[in-house]
Amino acid sequence: MLRTIIVDDESDAVKFIESIIAEYCPNIEIVGTANSAREGVKLINEKEPDLVFLDVEMPHGSGFDLLSNFPQKNFDVIFITAFNHYAIKAIKFSAVDYILKPININEFVEAVKKVEAARQKNKTSNFSLDALLENLRSSLPSKLAIPTSDGMEYLNTNEIIRVEADRSYSWFFLTENRKYLVSRNLKEYQELLSDRNFFRTHNSHLINLEFVKKYIRQEGGYVLMTNGSNVPISRSKKELFLKQMARLSR
Repeated sequence: MLRTIIVDDESDAVKFIESIIAEYCPNIEIVGTANSAREGVKLINEKEPDLVFLDVEMPHGSGFDLLSNFPQKNFDVIFITAFNHYAIKAIKFSAVDYILKPININEFVEAVKKVEAARQKNKTSNFSLDALLENLRSSLPSKLAIPTSDGMEYLNTNEIIRVEADRSYSWFFLTENRKYLVSRNLKEYQELLSDRNFFRTHNSHLINLEFVKKYIRQEGGYVLMTNGSNVPISRSKKELFLKQMARLSR
């Protein structure tokens, strides 16, 4: 059984979460609820839960404020939040589970199953939560969490040279000749990295403009990257690419 706490300032949301757990999550035991970050900190210290359902925006402190009280986190977190562009981007960057309000039951149950599966392998989201708090301290998230075969890798965005689609997978090519294959599609990373000078030159290619060495017009046009790789650029993207590079080199 996962000993669980719900921290949310909306009583209706707490009741709904309790009802979902009662009907669909037999392996969860609710050991307490709190309606503020302050109460949540106290309750976590008292109950020592395995899992916390945590609202992001609450009066008198956010869910992130609550987490900052626990340098050593012995619990997993699933965020429950209304849409907040910056918070959601930081959460996605850090590969932490979240559920949007209004709560979808299927998404809720799926998030719980992921925590249960990780717990069975003696894994927690501690490193992802630390990465999240680090991302929230900066104006733009900079530590990207990518799933690997044996866990999670945390990449600094300024180390990513390019990302290449391989069907529903993505290859990450980094400095020092490192590369990783990730079981997520390129579109997801395009959305996450759009604020960080990454540009999609082609359906299958996303590049970090900071690592562009040269644009070559021949053979339909392609980009030479600092690691020696050639990346094609589609005709429809050439003009925007050149504008982006001109802006970057001012």
